[in-house]
Amino acid sequence: MNETVISEVILVGFPGLPEDLDNLVSIVMFLVYIISLTTNGSVIGLVIFNAYLHQPMYLAIANLAASDLLFDTITLPNLIARYWFGSSTINFKVCILQMFCVHYLGSVDSYLLMVMAMDRYVAISQPLRYVMIITNKRILIMCAVFWIVATATNVTISIQVSEITLCGPSSRNKINTLFCTHTAISALACTDVTLTKKVGFIGAMVVLLVPLGFILLSYVLIIVEFSRSSRSENWPKVFYTCTTHLLVVALYYVPRVFVYIVTTIPLIIIKPDINALLLFLYSVVPHMANPIIYFLRTKEIRQTLAKFLRRIQNMAMG
Repeated sequence: MNETVISEVILVGFPGLPEDLDNLVSIVMFLVYIISLTTNGSVIGLVIFNAYLHQPMYLAIANLAASDLLFDTITLPNLIARYWFGSSTINFKVCILQMFCVHYLGSVDSYLLMVMAMDRYVAISQPLRYVMIITNKRILIMCAVFWIVATATNVTISIQVSEITLCGPSSRNKINTLFCTHTAISALACTDVTLTKKVGFIGAMVVLLVPLGFILLSYVLIIVEFSRSSRSENWPKVFYTCTTHLLVVALYYVPRVFVYIVTTIPLIIIKPDINALLLFLYSVVPHMANPIIYFLRTKEIRQTLAKFLRRIQNMAMG
């Protein structure tokens, strides 16, 4: 009887963090966002404006960079405002929209990593037929399809969550993490959300495990094929080519798989502050690391960036 329906939620950020660290956290988050904005924006710009990088793999990398940049733009400014200005209140409808974008763009990342694994498999196992099998048009169509598929799967879950009734007292309407997620919002419901949680969990498992299974299978097939072939002298080149993609895959999947496994074990409860830290590690850190990995380990991108910087330097001097 004392409970009232609420229309706003409070973004806690990192639970349990002392208030005297707010300025430091806001500065760190701001720097993280600037790094993500700069590196991912650079990848997108280099691929779009340099004809030499109009190749299937780089088109997929540009799509991944766009997804990561959108994710950080939707989440980090709110988190920065929370610690910089103390602005922590979010309208529930805006929270639902943010939740949709978070899970939608996370799904897009997973699908794009699968597309990149397929590209690597064909390039390594069928090098002579690669240009006929994997074309720019086909890779762009696949990327577009997965952007659409991710929308369809996450709209259903978002509609279910939007029908959840949040009830007071006002001390309960807190999102005890960095941004609005399916799990965080469901925890605030004053009605039975068992079905909503099951649908969300199944959807997450499909988006996570199906692409991951495909990625692992592609690399197993690469190893099996090379172990049987006479091209063993090409192993160093193959290894170097694959490790760039595998580093990105590991950053994205390993922490996520760990969290999902732990949350399914009834006897293990992750504290809110640890959960928020893990969320930061597997959601935000890869978005900074991915472009840096590609810059450092992809010769074509390094060369293109070096030419661009030299051109800028010559223009400034001339």
